[in-house]
Amino acid sequence: MTTIHPRAVPSRAVSALTATGISPLLARLFAARGVHSPTELDLSFKALLPPGLLTGAHETAELLADAIEAGARMAIVADYDCDGATACAVGVRALRAFGADVHYLVPDRVSLGYGLTPPIVELAARFSPEVLITVDNGIASIEGIAQARVHGMSTVITDHHLPGEILPDADVIVNPNQPGCGFPGKSLAGVGVMFYVMLALRAELRERGAIEAGREPNLANLLDLVALGTVADVVKLDHNNRILVSQGLQRIRAGNMQPGIRALFGVAGRDAARATAFDLGFAIGPRLNAAGRIADMSLGIECLLADDAGQALQLARELDRLNHERREIETEMQEAAHQIIETFNADDDQCAGLTLFGPDWHPGVIGLVASRIREKLHRPTIAFARGQDGELKGSGRSIPGLHLRDALELITRQAPALVLRFGGHSMAAGLTIHEENLPEFRTVFGEVAASLLSPADLQQRIDTDGPLEAAQISLETAKLLEREVWGQGFPPPVFDNVFHVERQRILKDRHLKLEFSLGGTRFDAIRFNCTEHAPDIIRAVYRLNINEYKGLSSVQLILEHLWAA
Repeated sequence: MTTIHPRAVPSRAVSALTATGISPLLARLFAARGVHSPTELDLSFKALLPPGLLTGAHETAELLADAIEAGARMAIVADYDCDGATACAVGVRALRAFGADVHYLVPDRVSLGYGLTPPIVELAARFSPEVLITVDNGIASIEGIAQARVHGMSTVITDHHLPGEILPDADVIVNPNQPGCGFPGKSLAGVGVMFYVMLALRAELRERGAIEAGREPNLANLLDLVALGTVADVVKLDHNNRILVSQGLQRIRAGNMQPGIRALFGVAGRDAARATAFDLGFAIGPRLNAAGRIADMSLGIECLLADDAGQALQLARELDRLNHERREIETEMQEAAHQIIETFNADDDQCAGLTLFGPDWHPGVIGLVASRIREKLHRPTIAFARGQDGELKGSGRSIPGLHLRDALELITRQAPALVLRFGGHSMAAGLTIHEENLPEFRTVFGEVAASLLSPADLQQRIDTDGPLEAAQISLETAKLLEREVWGQGFPPPVFDNVFHVERQRILKDRHLKLEFSLGGTRFDAIRFNCTEHAPDIIRAVYRLNINEYKGLSSVQLILEHLWAA
């Protein structure tokens, strides 16, 4: 059963916001998202939390400044997703601007797996680095850090994933979620952590007089990368993260971006001058992620590091091609997954948490399959694909009410030999098991999910911002909303109204195109990937979109859900 819940709107917060000149609609939307004061809407760079609050940032800056002065070689070990790629690009670009000798490498998803493992350390050793830096990984890499020490490397971990009970024995760890770190912005993405480390390094180099006055690198020019990685990693957009994303988007809209970002906007057919967080999350991010999913993320990182526009465009076109290939693979896997869940029984306790496996599934795409099934059935879902040596690689997505990483930790306590490795967040996690243990894992995961989730948790809930008046469903309102930063934890506005359906037709054999009426005014609407005709009177959950056609702009309703009214 699906229920609609209008978001609660604290009247005092609305009054405080409108008193400062904020439009009544925006005041209502901001208040419903927990904003109580206009200061929480200050997205200027000066409002950013200072690097000095981030545990380990100053110590890392000292270590890296010493290494730069000594001419020591550095190697960055990246992750193979968009967050890891952008974090790597931020690190490489900033460190080279500071005069460092720095290289990077990123593990192959299939053969080397995630994080700083001993095999990836052996690959890094070929560069003979004196300093090894992780970005967007490393907090669980106990064996990898130990192996780096065998080679005499100094080690720096920059990560944001939740730590286990034992931390790696690195020289320095920078992670807002590590024990004892008082940094208020716990939701930093990996790229955000690396950006903060570079801010701290610049301050250290300034203090040492190592940067010539007036010639220091402008790290704000890297904020397009920070915004992309932050949005693509679907971390919570708290106030600090909204500042990072807003500042990055402002620079992209002004044309101040890396050649690779510009090229990716071009191949995606998006207008960078009107860039939104939606573009970053659903157009640019997936093209970068495609490299890490089905090829080599080095391709994506090279695109972000390219200074030549022609080279950047060539790399972006290859990323676009890989993204099309990824879509084809995902479509086949989704069809297989839907066949698996045809026998789904919502009353079965084991179905509180779903485990899917396809013998021919691509390990780089299973996270997307898990996400689609999670959305369809509103159940925590883990999808597995074959790895190496009889192992299965799993990627999971969760729902509110079940912290996925904590659930996996509970499983390891109940059955210590069942899960070989795991890590992640509350809503997404990865793990490895032996294929022979799949039936047992399916049972245990279902039982653990059932024990942690209430019946109410398993009911799909749609939070909306209530109805709009006909006069508010306008191009002006759509433009007003487009200028703001929305995302995970600060959700984009969705509204619900009862409409009369005046006309409808199937567009390109895939999409339902409609014309609505409300209060005597007509509106265009579309429901993507749906060919089922709508009733004459419907209740629709929708968001406002600006439709461009033959040089003209108009408002269009993007339907997310609809029912007979």
